[in-house]
Amino acid sequence: MDKHRCVILGCGGRAYWHASAYKRIARGELVACCDLVAERREKFAEEFGITAYADALEIIQKEKPDLVHVVTPPNVRVELMTMLSDEKVPACIVEKPIAYQVKDWRALVDLEATSATKFGVNAQFRYHPVLTRCREALRSGKLGKVLFLDSSAGSTMCDQGVHIIDWAMSLNEDAPVVRVFGEASGDKEMTGRHPSPDTTVAQLLFADGVYGLWNLGYTAPRVVDKEMVWMHCRVAAFAERGRTLFEEFGRWEIVSPDGIEKGAVADMEAWAEGNHAAQTNFTNAMFDWLEDDGKLPGTNLKRSLEQWNVILGLYASTVYRKPIDIPFDPPDDLWERLKEALAGA
Repeated sequence: MDKHRCVILGCGGRAYWHASAYKRIARGELVACCDLVAERREKFAEEFGITAYADALEIIQKEKPDLVHVVTPPNVRVELMTMLSDEKVPACIVEKPIAYQVKDWRALVDLEATSATKFGVNAQFRYHPVLTRCREALRSGKLGKVLFLDSSAGSTMCDQGVHIIDWAMSLNEDAPVVRVFGEASGDKEMTGRHPSPDTTVAQLLFADGVYGLWNLGYTAPRVVDKEMVWMHCRVAAFAERGRTLFEEFGRWEIVSPDGIEKGAVADMEAWAEGNHAAQTNFTNAMFDWLEDDGKLPGTNLKRSLEQWNVILGLYASTVYRKPIDIPFDPPDDLWERLKEALAGA
C-alpha cells in the first residue's frame, strides 16, 4: 500500500522527536512542515529533507496529509485542531497539554463529539517498551488485582502531570477516575509556558475501587538530581501479589511470585532510545487506527479530555476545599477562582 502522507505544524524542539520517528516507520512518510518563524522552519525542513510552509491552512490544502502532528504552544491548539477537522484531515497527533483551563477544554469536548478526524494526544510514553512490559505483567494476572497507584513528577501539571495520570491509568486498564480530593499551591507557573499551579497533590479514586496518589512539583520525591526537576517522572502499581515500578530517568522493576525483573536507565543515550521507541510505537498506533476504526489508541482525545476533567476537578477541590466527583461540570470562571485562591495562599 502507499505510505501515509504526514506533516508537522510547529518546528520547535519537541517536533524533532516526532520527525525522527519516521526514520523507523515504514507505513508513513514525512513530507512537509510549517512554522511562523522562517529560520526555524527552513532549518527543520533542511534537516529532514521536506518542504517548508509558513501558513497552516496552505500546507493542509496543498499536501493533503493523512496524519498531522500539531506541535505548537497550547494557546493555538484549539484553533488548529478545529481547522484540521474542518478540512477533513483523517488523523492528527496533538502534543500535550491539550488544554489548561475550562474554555479550551469545553471547546475540545465539543470538537471531539462532532469531528470525523481521529485525534490522538502525544502522551507517547504509554508506548515505552518498559512501561508496556509493566502493563503486560499486571494484565497477566500473576500479580493479582491492582490495589494502589503511586504517581509523581517533579514538574507541574501541564508539563508532566498530564503524562503521569495517563501512565497510572494505563496500569489499571484505564478505569476512569470517579473522585479527586486534592490541593494546589503556588502561582509562579500560572503564567508560564505550560500554565499550572506550582505544586499539586491529590488522592484519586478509580471506578474499580483502586486508590491513587498523584503528587506533582517540589513535594514529589526525586529520582535523580534534586535540582533537575524534569528528571523525576515515576509510577508504581501495587497489587495483591507483587508490584511494578517505572521511572523515566531511573529504575524499573517488576516483582511477582516468579521473581524480580529489574533494570535502570544507564545514561541519557539510553533514555533517548526509549523516547524514540515510544514515539515510533505511538505513531504506528495512529496508523493502525487510520487503517482500522476498531484499533483505538490508548492516548485518544476522548480519554485525554476525561483526564483533563480530573485536573479541573483537582483545581475545583483546591477552590472549594472538598472532594469532587468525576465527571464534573466545571464553572466557566474556575481558572480565575483558582488564581485567586493561589494568590491568597
